[in-house]
Amino acid sequence: MLPQEFIRLKRNRQPLPAKDIAEFVAGFTNDKVTEGQIAAFAMAVFLNGMDRDEAVALTLAMRDSGDVLKWDLPGPVVDKHSTGGVGDNVSLMLAPIVAACGAYVPMISGRGLGHTGGTLDKMDAIPGYATQPDNALFRRATRAVGCAIIGQTANLAPADKRIYGIRDVTATVESIPLITASILSKKLAAGLDALVLDVKSGNGAFMASRRDAGALAKSLVEVANGAGMPTTALITGMNEPLASAAGNAVEVANAVDFLTGKAQDKRLLEVTLALAAEMLVSGGIETERNKALAKAKASLDGGMAAEVFGRMVTELGGPADFVERMDAYLPKAPVIREVTAKKGGAVAEIATRDIGLAVVAMGGGRTRPQDKVDLAVGLTALAPLGAKVAKGDALAVVHARSDEQADAAADAIRAAYRLSSDAVKAEPAVKRRIGRA
Repeated sequence: MLPQEFIRLKRNRQPLPAKDIAEFVAGFTNDKVTEGQIAAFAMAVFLNGMDRDEAVALTLAMRDSGDVLKWDLPGPVVDKHSTGGVGDNVSLMLAPIVAACGAYVPMISGRGLGHTGGTLDKMDAIPGYATQPDNALFRRATRAVGCAIIGQTANLAPADKRIYGIRDVTATVESIPLITASILSKKLAAGLDALVLDVKSGNGAFMASRRDAGALAKSLVEVANGAGMPTTALITGMNEPLASAAGNAVEVANAVDFLTGKAQDKRLLEVTLALAAEMLVSGGIETERNKALAKAKASLDGGMAAEVFGRMVTELGGPADFVERMDAYLPKAPVIREVTAKKGGAVAEIATRDIGLAVVAMGGGRTRPQDKVDLAVGLTALAPLGAKVAKGDALAVVHARSDEQADAAADAIRAAYRLSSDAVKAEPAVKRRIGRA
């Protein structure tokens, strides 16, 4: 198969045979396919799409470009993937909740992207925690504790790394088949028995419209199941930050407070438990979602999930008393200041993406891949949609490195919040479920 003939088929809207897809993708890693040919293929797919069978074949070929993990554990191996949002620290609570219920969660996560926060950047705020352990430690922690939150290993779906880098500079990132293959190739390579997807929709999501989010969720579910991995998806709202905190250390603190029951944001609780129930049913721990939901809530309320989180932190090199003494370990910003409302009203709209960008501007995210992240900066006490505030009440609390940084963040927050004299009804956090056909 000549690469140029393969590209010509997709350019001309002809079906791509699975064996040719596998051969073309193999060329990503053995240098038989050039960067220019990968770019041409990505653009052809961007313009002409892929059918389900082609997307399944592409996903499997990318999975098989590197290591495929195999697990020998006494329970189901399950995971979730989020398409990214602001204040989305769900993974930190979800993994230990599900592990406390008897499943195993080897959660391979990523860094922040654009205005969205990254799970690995949050975990880096815990001193000593190894976000890039070797395979032996990853396996040992997963078996011993039930969950481990780490970063992608070097040889997990390496074809995805190559094509993603090219998509990023060729205006082909938004292709649903390519997004689908990118996400699922890594999850399939992780050796999962089941997967649950959290597809965000709203002004703080990459897929802002419900229509686009639904199309992506449907593609992910159909291709994952076509590739042999039982998968469901929830479409969840991102018209406001999910947690009341946005940043790295501040979201870890929010997660620990959530796990210990000290404070639990309502929407965050709804999304986390809904995803946990899906994972428990998909993994076969429970057969009905209402029973799975009750089981997940019991593991949270009973303190088992907090215990699992603490053991995971210790197993991966963090402090043994982190849950009990997180304030002694998490980095803190030197400037902490309330952002007050200049008039009263109900919170009618939040420009969520701008909230995320305010954190990035303080150094809490990256504008370039090589940027070092300031783990201490962020926002807390973010007022949710529908909240009633009086003039002078706090819309948020800024955690900044300097007064100038805090001033800029305060201006961004006030601009991101629109207040109304009318009552505002909060949106449901979970908007739709997409199950296996």
